[in-house]
Amino acid sequence: MKLAVTAPDRLSVRTVPVPDPGDLIARLPHPTALAWIRHGDGIVGWGEAARLPLPGGPDRFTTAAQLLRDLFGTAAVDDPVTAPGTGPVAFGSFGFDPKSPDSVLIVPRRILGRRDGTAWLTTIGDDTDPLTLTTPPHTPTGLRWSPGALPEHAWKDAVATAVDRIKHGHLGKVVLARDLTAHADTPIDARVLLHRLARRYPGCYTFSCAGMVGATPELLIRRTGDHIESLVLAGTTARGTGPADDHDRAARLFTSAKDREEHRYAADMVRDALTPLCAELTVPDQPELLTLPNLTHLASPVRGRLAADRSVLDVLAALHPTPAVCGTPTDTALDLIRELEGMDRGRYAGPVGWVDARGDGEWGIALRCAELDGTRARLFAGCGIVADSDPDAELAEARTKFRVMRDALQGQDATEPA
Repeated sequence: MKLAVTAPDRLSVRTVPVPDPGDLIARLPHPTALAWIRHGDGIVGWGEAARLPLPGGPDRFTTAAQLLRDLFGTAAVDDPVTAPGTGPVAFGSFGFDPKSPDSVLIVPRRILGRRDGTAWLTTIGDDTDPLTLTTPPHTPTGLRWSPGALPEHAWKDAVATAVDRIKHGHLGKVVLARDLTAHADTPIDARVLLHRLARRYPGCYTFSCAGMVGATPELLIRRTGDHIESLVLAGTTARGTGPADDHDRAARLFTSAKDREEHRYAADMVRDALTPLCAELTVPDQPELLTLPNLTHLASPVRGRLAADRSVLDVLAALHPTPAVCGTPTDTALDLIRELEGMDRGRYAGPVGWVDARGDGEWGIALRCAELDGTRARLFAGCGIVADSDPDAELAEARTKFRVMRDALQGQDATEPA
């Protein structure tokens, strides 16, 4: 397959071990940031050695894997570190809808990483991109908020319509999302948001790719050699006002028939998708509780061993979209999303992460995020709708999920949404 992208004919790649760089996000020299960070470890990148815009369609993950094989397969690579994330790496962000033309892979010119006490720097092409700060981060100011595609009353009507379709047997679950827009006085610097998110949500995967910035709790897939991991999240409650309220809310979530049903759909789909790819697969019979600073989720950690050599992108093709962000049956839920949401999700709820030349990588679902475009940030929040869903409760959940990115964006001069 010919590589129809802006890229040199042959990449020259050199990875070297470096002393601990400290805060990885602080080393990003300018606002065009690429990042994947959890508990301070991960990788950041800047500059562009290659950009691969991907066409829409059901084969976009396969197309992406082939394009990268072509690009990385001819590269001249010097990589004595040989760890996941060393050598040439592509950061990526895919559109949620198979019809979306928004998917992109970016191979940065510089990649700085740290994992398990080992740090490295990868240079692709020449070494003219700076290691030192060239543009100081600047905080968003003058934030003004405006409603998204659907006002709250219309979104609640959409939830009610979805519940009616579910009760009449058209489908089992659908995830409906909302958007919200913030406007700032000056272009929004992704690095400021990354710092705030990583500090407040260290256990989440703080990411940035082509303007999509967020902190997702949901690991869609990690591949390290033939081993894979996933974390299924579905079923959510807000944290309590104190320890007793927090405990009661978590207990209600864990025993909620509505939330357990929502979670079961997601866990069963991941099991069904991964079983044909794996020689071994472990999916727990019961979910556990995952507690974050603002929310508590039902969670099922999944682990397996691949039966054949497949890139992490090949596994993504089998998994996306999960019922946690779409619904079930998938095609019916996707059609209902297109009918009821009144907006294009773009890359919200699509896979976001990175892949290296070995096919290793980590990919999450782009949740608790915003899409940056100059002075504008478009925020997203989604809720799983099943037969017992209540529109008012779902709206309250969406407001809670918006809070992650609202807090990351707003300062003392912020005004409330119109």
